[in-house]
Amino acid sequence: MTPLPFPLTPEPDAEAAERGRKLFAGPVEFLKGVVAMDGLPPADRPELCFAGRSNVGKSSLINALTGRKGLARASNTPGRTQEINYFTLGDSHYLVDLPGYGYAEAPVKIVEKWQRLLKSYLAGRQTLRRAFVLIDARHGVKAVDDEIMKLLDGAAVTFQTVLTKADKVKAADREKVLVQVRGALARHPAAFPEILLTSSEKGDGIATLRAVIEGIG
Repeated sequence: MTPLPFPLTPEPDAEAAERGRKLFAGPVEFLKGVVAMDGLPPADRPELCFAGRSNVGKSSLINALTGRKGLARASNTPGRTQEINYFTLGDSHYLVDLPGYGYAEAPVKIVEKWQRLLKSYLAGRQTLRRAFVLIDARHGVKAVDDEIMKLLDGAAVTFQTVLTKADKVKAADREKVLVQVRGALARHPAAFPEILLTSSEKGDGIATLRAVIEGIG
């Protein structure tokens, strides 16, 4: 039987799950919001960034991972969305919350400035180990998601797709979405060969994602 391309990431064994739990049970704090490359913190540890279009559930996922409801704040105001937000995960990793993309109502100049900053960050941050690109499990990969994936291809940054809101989709519909997502990922050389399926509300996939992050050094 031929294995599916881009299979779902398997659940971690007990030992890996416990290492992931311990990592996120430790101190996690907001460090700073960055609006220019010269504001980035020292590149002294591995960092992992989260990217996703507006309303994909990025803040909810970060809060579920860390077990802290108010750590990442959702915001629909263009000014807030233009910052790259840094969080410290103990003293071992940075978690990086990239601005939500796909804001049609944001002024063109703000969008252009954000795109320049994003390109500079992705291309120039040597300690960036992986990007997690969040895709709404109800809708699959949209054109705006494909654009961010192309940016990551160009920057040679490995990205792993995380399907959010999996609890909102019936099993049959989820399979259709997975087929669409797999087809989209096949066009991107920087795509990591596994997909994570999550629900921040139900906790599905959270232990798996924690273990994945803990294993990235």
